[in-house]
Amino acid sequence: MGLRAAMVVHPASGLGRAGRIAGAVADRLRGAVDDLVTVRVDSVEESRRLMGDAHAAGLDLLVVVGGDGSVHQGVQFCADRGVALAVIPAGTGNDLARTLGAPTDPLAAADALVADIRADRRTRIDLGKVEGGPWFAGVLCAGFDSAVNERANRMRWPRGPRRYDLAIVAELARLRAARLSVVEDGTRADHSAATQIAIGNVPHYGGGIPICPAADPTDGLFDITLVGRATRLDLVRMLPGLRTGRHVEHRLVTATRAREVSLGEDNGWVAYADGERIGPLPVRVTCVPNALEVFGRVVSG
Repeated sequence: MGLRAAMVVHPASGLGRAGRIAGAVADRLRGAVDDLVTVRVDSVEESRRLMGDAHAAGLDLLVVVGGDGSVHQGVQFCADRGVALAVIPAGTGNDLARTLGAPTDPLAAADALVADIRADRRTRIDLGKVEGGPWFAGVLCAGFDSAVNERANRMRWPRGPRRYDLAIVAELARLRAARLSVVEDGTRADHSAATQIAIGNVPHYGGGIPICPAADPTDGLFDITLVGRATRLDLVRMLPGLRTGRHVEHRLVTATRAREVSLGEDNGWVAYADGERIGPLPVRVTCVPNALEVFGRVVSG
């Protein structure tokens, strides 16, 4: 029996890019699967409902055409139902697609997916699970970077990456370190002043920034990157290394690994995972090995 697939398209992803290329992607996929249902969604609620309808009819593969927010919703669906996931990058971040080795061009990614389906190239990857909350495939962060997300989400102008640039400038102006307790596999560390923390199942977030450069979504562990008390000048000086992964060599950065991580008391920080808001600390997360089947192969950071 061949694959029964659903392709979920979030037309607004990538400033409308996902909607524009959806038809061409579907044409390619129809030659590789027995049955393809195309679902266009404009909201998280609609996405969940329509994916549930597709699963009720029998589904082997979910193909998400969109960015990391769209993929995040697909991960929730697939992890809870044992359905395989494939990603066609059509957003602004595309960090899970990058980890799975997908070409950056969505039509080239569709061709690569067709080849993976025909060769039955599948991989099982780990996922993060927030206690009492969602799965995440990428990075959970809190501190400076999540404050930037909070501010950018409140802004109505400008659209696109420029909005995040302005949010970074605004948050640098009000930068404050905060106390943070971190428990990694039962070992507690209390930090009197921390600037941010990232818990990575994959290396990248924010559209290709290797915040946890050695993270591997097949090893059963998170990589944790903690930035201690940093000044504005410290953060500015870290930026060049952040794009190459060399920031972990900075004297203010600590890199560790663990399967279970708890971020302690309410210190005013909000956690984000896969770019989606989780909520204020405290938060506890667990790396769940082999939680999701994907088409493609994991590539190194």
